[in-house]
Amino acid sequence: MKLVPLGDRVVLKQCEAEEKTKSGIILAGQAKEKPQEAEVIAVGPGGVVDGKEVTMQVTVGQKVIYSKYAGTEVKLDGEEYIIVKQNDILAIVE
Repeated sequence: MKLVPLGDRVVLKQCEAEEKTKSGIILAGQAKEKPQEAEVIAVGPGGVVDGKEVTMQVTVGQKVIYSKYAGTEVKLDGEEYIIVKQNDILAIVE
């Protein structure tokens, strides 16, 4: 199966959480904070959303930073994805 976002939605796949801190301390499963960095898997067409013209500014394959509590988590074929509005993406990581 494949996720195809509508409107100004973007499908993200979260990057793996760090196993160690920068100082070398290994983190237990619950201590790991979910990263806010993700890879763009699919991008909606944009167009007119809520009466406003929306141009999509991200493309598939880019790494992005998104709002901490944004989006809807979805599990498909054993993989976890997050569907967010383009407004919830804060930056592109280059």
